[in-house]
Amino acid sequence: MEPIRNHTIEESDLITGCIEGDRRMQEELYKRFSPKMYAVCLRYASNAEEAQDILQDGFIKIFKKLDSFRGDGSFEGWIRRVFVNTSIEYFRRKKYLQPVTEKEENTIEGKYVSALDELAEKDILELITRLSPGYRTVFNMYVVEGYSHKEIGDMLGISEGTSKSQLSRAKALLQELVKNILKTDRNKFYHEQP
Repeated sequence: MEPIRNHTIEESDLITGCIEGDRRMQEELYKRFSPKMYAVCLRYASNAEEAQDILQDGFIKIFKKLDSFRGDGSFEGWIRRVFVNTSIEYFRRKKYLQPVTEKEENTIEGKYVSALDELAEKDILELITRLSPGYRTVFNMYVVEGYSHKEIGDMLGISEGTSKSQLSRAKALLQELVKNILKTDRNKFYHEQP
């Protein structure tokens, strides 16, 4: 059986084929969406191995739940949501977050001048991977995925205040990383001048 290697297969045919258990269609679905979904997994994972585990779990869920896709919205959007939720579930099992007290929550809320505007998107994504899993997950859910602190709290089983403090700490750490990079670049510039 030769694999299907084109994107001219209609999504509806691809979905139907996968639901019916057609291995070639399942392989095509995997090849079509795995690169983008792996990128989603990497944003939440601590390393490439974790990202691979999440990717595998996500595709298992996709194939099991494919018949629940109703066609409301884009198919890729539905798949992406499954992967975000799978990443969050994986994160919750690892228990990376520590609750904070109300006093800590009130002192953490700070105002940060964003130096992130001076970096390219790929640089920012690379910096995000340097955050601890707890900070990285809350940052991704709030900034990238657009969840509210209440939603994040509900999904991760933490308080809204813990979500806010994790985001605040993530921003502070990112700001420090950016300042260090900019300072290093500035020093290189001045030392390289004739």
